[in-house]
Amino acid sequence: MFKQMKNIDTAFRYVRGFTIVVVTTSMLLSGFALYKSFHLVTQMQNKVYILANGKALEAYANDRKDNVEVEARDHVKTFHQLFFTLDPDDKVIQTGITKALYMADISAKRAYDNLKEQGFFATLIASNISQELRVDSIKIEVGNYPYRFRCYAVQRIIRPTSIVLRNLITEGFLRNVARSDNNPHGFLIERWETIENRDLKTENR
Repeated sequence: MFKQMKNIDTAFRYVRGFTIVVVTTSMLLSGFALYKSFHLVTQMQNKVYILANGKALEAYANDRKDNVEVEARDHVKTFHQLFFTLDPDDKVIQTGITKALYMADISAKRAYDNLKEQGFFATLIASNISQELRVDSIKIEVGNYPYRFRCYAVQRIIRPTSIVLRNLITEGFLRNVARSDNNPHGFLIERWETIENRDLKTENR
């Protein structure tokens, strides 16, 4: 009888030990599965899929502070290309200028009004002149806020009989504003001014 009780006690200890091992293993596996699930969800929240030309492109979301200089440089480049790339068509000019003015303060509007008052845009249309802009480099000082920038670019003015290349240097400041469809980078150009705008060379067509 004692032997039977001993066998029962031993079997009970084995079952209890096995049960503890199974429960502990299950808890560890469950904890690991939860950890991996939360980790995967966090990673997926930082991914954005963009549909472009019928193709799904994967993008990653980062904190703004990681990309301030890159976004600021692209904002300045986009503004200058919209403001200075012109064709002899009033609607094309208005579309580009309107988009550009969303990205800057009154200093850009003042520059536009001055050009319009001088008959610059009317001359472009009447003389069938096109203007293109190539941005060479943009320097951003991200150490101080608002961020000071200087843009170095070349204007290509295409006339019926010639092509004129002009050196263009502008500078200003960038401050943070809310992002929108009209201003996706969330910057506003302030105190924008042209430092230099002179002819480099003229080519006959």
